[in-house]
Amino acid sequence: MSQQAKKDTPEQAEFRAYCRDWLSQHDEGTPSVRLPQSAIEIMHSEQLSFLRKWQSEAYEAGLIGCDYPIAEGGGGRKDCQMVANQEMARAGKPFLPNILGLGMAAPTMHFHAQAALKERLLPGLFSCKDVWCQGFSEPGAGSDLANVQTFAERKGDKWIINGHKVWTSLAHFADWMILLLRTDKSSKYDGLSYFVVPIKSALGKGVTVRPLIKITGETGFNEVFFDNLEIGDDYRLDEIGKGWQVAQTTLLHERGAGPMLTPSSGRGSAKSSAIGDAYALINLAKNATRDGESAADDPLLRDQIMQMIIRQEGSKQGARRAKVEGLCEHPMRIPLQAKLVMSEIRQDTSALAIDILGAQSTLYINDENAPAGGEWPLAYMNSYGITIAAGASEIQRNILGERILGMAKSK
Repeated sequence: MSQQAKKDTPEQAEFRAYCRDWLSQHDEGTPSVRLPQSAIEIMHSEQLSFLRKWQSEAYEAGLIGCDYPIAEGGGGRKDCQMVANQEMARAGKPFLPNILGLGMAAPTMHFHAQAALKERLLPGLFSCKDVWCQGFSEPGAGSDLANVQTFAERKGDKWIINGHKVWTSLAHFADWMILLLRTDKSSKYDGLSYFVVPIKSALGKGVTVRPLIKITGETGFNEVFFDNLEIGDDYRLDEIGKGWQVAQTTLLHERGAGPMLTPSSGRGSAKSSAIGDAYALINLAKNATRDGESAADDPLLRDQIMQMIIRQEGSKQGARRAKVEGLCEHPMRIPLQAKLVMSEIRQDTSALAIDILGAQSTLYINDENAPAGGEWPLAYMNSYGITIAAGASEIQRNILGERILGMAKSK
């Protein structure tokens, strides 16, 4: 029995046994195409179709939205989503494609939407019938999110939206978008309001989505243009002018510090299942050569690998500590630092993998001679997006310094 299982409540223990039984019997099949390393790199409909089917089946089995009320399409359980997450990861199941909906849109609607809107939209979000994206960043409003200029003008019970969002992951597949808009130009923070917007049905009728090609060759990012898009006021979350406060709920959950856990599991494909794991560097070094000898024989390299493993384990143990109230001097410190620490560990791990591979790191995915299918060079390039998304590392350090340590605000 794992340490996690030993600490289960009776409800969690019963649910864990159910999850293990269902996952052991469930076969999601073999994808006909290569799967990406994470949901935000999905670029083909074939990839989405396979992953969407898996999420739908997991939802029908009760492993997604476990802690949400039954009226919202959830399981009505308490503190059981983390059990499902642990068991899906343990079973090596694919990741869930609707990650932006599950991790940001769902908790934001749970806390701020009218009951009718939650009951209408959340079941389709949980099942992945509807794919969601996030409309926050703009060309002139990235780190300074409160500077968004995409504007919504009120006309009776309707809103007319005009503007430009960018770095919008999954917008090329999305049915719905969570959208932070300016509704009053006279106030920076109090002039923001928050909406959910049906974008797929409005393509060519007020919405244009253009893919952005990354250095990896993937098209997970997009830019989205709004040209007199008309939506109803019933798509607004919370009060007019409260958008900044609603956005904080979104950001808190995006950074892993919110009370509603994101359903998640670990791998994109068999080839990429260990990519990003510091322990995988051991076998990588054993199979790589330097001057005719195993790279694992290099004592400096062995020390670097062990340092990465120590950092990775330290982060995992920090997450365990966060669950023990008496060990947390500030309840938000560990959750808020988790995104910063893990994103940089992942980046440094993939950078070390590139160093281990040497000249072979130039061999990319689909090259039959590439070690680990070329997934490590891809992970290295993708890692820069991870340290920027959900708040760049510099922003995260400011948040920790100012809000947790009480340091003076940076200029």
